[in-house]
Amino acid sequence: MLTERQDGILEYIRSYQERERVPPSSRLVQRHFGFLSQTTAVRHLRTLAAKGLLEQLADGRWGVIATNIQGHFVEVPVYGSIPAGAPAFTEQQVAEILRIDLRMLGTKGRVWAVRVEGDSMIGAHIAEGDIAILEKREPQPGEIIAALVDETSTTLKSFIIEGGRPVLRAANAKYADIFPSTLECQGVLVGLFRVASHRVMR
Repeated sequence: MLTERQDGILEYIRSYQERERVPPSSRLVQRHFGFLSQTTAVRHLRTLAAKGLLEQLADGRWGVIATNIQGHFVEVPVYGSIPAGAPAFTEQQVAEILRIDLRMLGTKGRVWAVRVEGDSMIGAHIAEGDIAILEKREPQPGEIIAALVDETSTTLKSFIIEGGRPVLRAANAKYADIFPSTLECQGVLVGLFRVASHRVMR
């Protein structure tokens, strides 16, 4: 999964590349984000490349890997897995790529995916082994999100507001509510890919 800074850099490179047909130089990335040195920009670019989201081209620039293909189709990176159970800490790498028509999801935003582990969301028809397709945006109460809990662990749960504070709620009675001290939404569920049925479900 990406930090806010990594996500911002990736989105900047994607937008620049779509507009100019070539990716920006590391110097442009440095200037855009106000980094004190070009080395800092390169470090972020290398981290994104290690996650399988960028590749270094022959001229030394770092370009986005196969984002838009044939109009509405995109290649969606699938990061390892996310617990639909107790939160867990994992450093995710791109494990596979899904090619999806965004019109099926009803979104034009940036999407990514994770494979589900556990049964805490079974009541929402999200089963172990499903691939959750997530959009990077702010959540609304009642939506299912990939949540970074207390800056240490991740989980897939419903986002609820009770008494003015956020609550993460499972769709399985055997799992207790989670009351995070800090909460970062890393993506809102917009679709579900069930390998056994080869369908994308909204």
